[in-house]
Amino acid sequence: LMTRIATLLLSLFAFSAAEAATVLITGASRGIGFEFAKRYAEQKWDVIATARSPEDDEALQALASAHSNVRLEVLDVTDHAGIDALATKLKNTPIDVLINNAGVAGGRNTQDFGAVDYSVFNDVMNINVLGPLKVTEAFLDHVAASDQKKIINISSSEGRLSQVRGSRQPFYRASKSALNMV
Repeated sequence: LMTRIATLLLSLFAFSAAEAATVLITGASRGIGFEFAKRYAEQKWDVIATARSPEDDEALQALASAHSNVRLEVLDVTDHAGIDALATKLKNTPIDVLINNAGVAGGRNTQDFGAVDYSVFNDVMNINVLGPLKVTEAFLDHVAASDQKKIINISSSEGRLSQVRGSRQPFYRASKSALNMV
């Protein structure tokens, strides 16, 4: 499923190898983020794949070993000082495409009305909304210095008010709706 989703998204943002440049991907250790990193690496882009613990992720390590154009960086989107530190470290690196992909759903058993775990709700909002906002702020000059100047926030149809059917995953839905607004 992740391969199909990433293929669809890449077709929307398709770039030929001749246009290859630099992409920074948050949450690149699994799912759609990993597929983005893999596909961009195969297209000869310079890939900055970020994750909270890239050194502990075998698949991400294997990808970086197989592709000299993949650079792994530690990034926790809830750590604002860490975001600023990475932006400073990459100060002279233009980023053509910034993909804010890191995100969480919050778990199903924490979102039942009457038994809401508000600390989990805060975590979901910090990761899915404030994280992309802070990453975008920190890397805006990097994107502005590039040729393509693209910022992509990975949202979901769950964030559209017209899609609400029932009460499943209200934390995730609220966070993706908020992400669409910011």
